[in-house]
Amino acid sequence: MTQPIRIAVSGAGGQIGYALIFRIASGGLFGPDQPVSLRLLEITPAIPALGGTIMELEDCAFPLLADVKASDKAEEAFEAADWVVLVGGMPRKDGMTRADLIRANGPIFTGQGKAINDAAGPNVRVLVVANPCNTNALIARSHAPKVPNDRWYAMTRLDQNRAASQLAIKAGVPVGRVSNVAIWGNHSDTQYPDPKNALIGGKPATSVISDPSWFTETFIPTVAKRGSAVIKARGASSAASAANAAIDSVRSASTVTPAGDWFSAGVVSDGSYGVPAGLIYSFPLRSDGKTWTVVKDLAIDDDSRKRIDASAQELASERETVKDLLGPAV
Repeated sequence: MTQPIRIAVSGAGGQIGYALIFRIASGGLFGPDQPVSLRLLEITPAIPALGGTIMELEDCAFPLLADVKASDKAEEAFEAADWVVLVGGMPRKDGMTRADLIRANGPIFTGQGKAINDAAGPNVRVLVVANPCNTNALIARSHAPKVPNDRWYAMTRLDQNRAASQLAIKAGVPVGRVSNVAIWGNHSDTQYPDPKNALIGGKPATSVISDPSWFTETFIPTVAKRGSAVIKARGASSAASAANAAIDSVRSASTVTPAGDWFSAGVVSDGSYGVPAGLIYSFPLRSDGKTWTVVKDLAIDDDSRKRIDASAQELASERETVKDLLGPAV
């Protein structure tokens, strides 16, 4: 029998976690022949409700779900994990600045980084979903010196999916016709969803959509501010789409990238495209199923350069905000 892949999910009782874990258990992540073992982390007051979710998982009778356990202790939940998906974090409250949110989340990701370092499996990979995901990932990674740099991902796949959808809607084509969508930088308003290297039906998006002003005045701000628009419309942040993007992120990192295409995630910068080394910065990536490489030699014009640099500057500022929270593996 195939050995189960052990997946730990923090914040498993929240809306994103709830939308995520049933898809993992059903085979929606690793396919119809791969068993999975789930470890669900929650804060202590949420453990009883999470018990109800485990009842639901049992009642689904998923053939691929080898076992599931809940815990309020990170080291217990992350023990021998092959993947850790960090969904749980402190949400932004009224009156909080982004810097306030970063500082509030720091202790959470300090502890979780240490737990990953001490308890996770030897080949663990980590996806940080909780916002601000780039800097949360930076904090966690800094406290996990045993885990190599190429094992860490911050989720910008939701931005990639949003960008692909907007391009498809504008061009009047199915979203499957859109490829090579890159998200550069931070998961924030400074991110750069790159239309200039995207393809629609194998043709440059900028030739299929012939209105240059649409890209700068509508496309880029719509993608960058989509999360706020969802909150305004439904009274809550993105949940199902975020869970879907987490599935896409892990799958893309775990499989060989189709020839000629790429996916986006925040990873530890190696200095590519002039982005300061060490920042958790979103690049277009290719995977061989085990590790990633940054796609090289993409065309970057002056406008793109300014946008790429602006997001790097924001991330450098966020790193400065949490410098006293960073551990030895910075």
